[in-house]
Amino acid sequence: MVDFHILAQDRHARCGHITTAHGTIDTPCFMPVGTYASIKGVESTSVTSTGTHIILANTYHLIERPGCDVIERHLGLHNFMQWHKPILTDSGGFQIWSLARLCDVDDHGASFRSPIDGHKRRLTPQSVIEAQYLFNSTISMVLDMCVPWDSDTALLEQSVHRTCRWASSSLEHYQQRHGYGLFAIIQGGLDENLRRRCAETLATSPFHGYAIGGLSVGEHATQRNRTLDATIAFMPQEKPRYLMGVGRPLDILDAVKRGIDMVDCVLPTRCGRTAKAFTWDGEINMMNACHRYDTSPLDPTCPCPLCTHYSKSYLHHLFKKKEILAATLLTLHNLFFYQSLMAKIRQSIINKRFDSLYEQIRQRMTTPR
Repeated sequence: MVDFHILAQDRHARCGHITTAHGTIDTPCFMPVGTYASIKGVESTSVTSTGTHIILANTYHLIERPGCDVIERHLGLHNFMQWHKPILTDSGGFQIWSLARLCDVDDHGASFRSPIDGHKRRLTPQSVIEAQYLFNSTISMVLDMCVPWDSDTALLEQSVHRTCRWASSSLEHYQQRHGYGLFAIIQGGLDENLRRRCAETLATSPFHGYAIGGLSVGEHATQRNRTLDATIAFMPQEKPRYLMGVGRPLDILDAVKRGIDMVDCVLPTRCGRTAKAFTWDGEINMMNACHRYDTSPLDPTCPCPLCTHYSKSYLHHLFKKKEILAATLLTLHNLFFYQSLMAKIRQSIINKRFDSLYEQIRQRMTTPR
């Protein structure tokens, strides 16, 4: 099992580390998303240089391509993608929501019509655990049933019932190994009673961590924060807490403020491919004409290759000419920014200054310029 140790706490915000078979994860942490065993546009050693401790890959998509047999030949994802730090693999439960048009769900799992070849793919709690074992995933996620946040009560209740049932089956099938972990996922939409019921039920089983799923799928930030408050209160204090799919820097701050230890999101890499830069002054669109003659760096305090060697003008030019280098440089910068944000958060918790950092960053990022 993975070992979680809390080093410091500032009100609800926590700073600690998770010790795994593939290295230590400092928390709170941000996990870049490498859905298909690749952080798009950036190779693994460059991702390491950003201060990233753990990345996320997706079980459903890896089963589709390249397939479990290919990854097994490499003796796991770490060798396949040459990333030798921890890897968390999502279960495929999110695809029950995102690929709903291709999916049929029953009490025992989910059947997908492959968007690649049209063949049926069947995910069950057992098959998902088996796939993640072949991947040698450091942290595996149970199969859950993710549904739209505004679903009616009947569907939300069905989601909670199946998620808890599947989690129990996953735990029975999971092969315990030192330095590896299995996380459960709490569902329930915005219904606080269902979230509580799901959290309390899952907490009775010895999972190594607990995730909150079914958020960041269209709800307003105030709704998400209210749901977080209602859910975290019933999650085990001594286990890592993971908020799935979040998000923007201010959303991460809100999550950490409430006691979240782990987050992931595609935003820094997706935005890096679409000319959106994350900075301490907020998001900047590098396609805007105002950058054409700007010879200053994007962020003079950032140690990434883009900010160290190139100007905003050059990056603007690369995006205008649709050069691949533009996406690579900006993706890497955004990852540096996110990991710098997490490092500042961790240090502020140790120094009992998280609230001050929270207000400082929120004010700076929301002030019109």
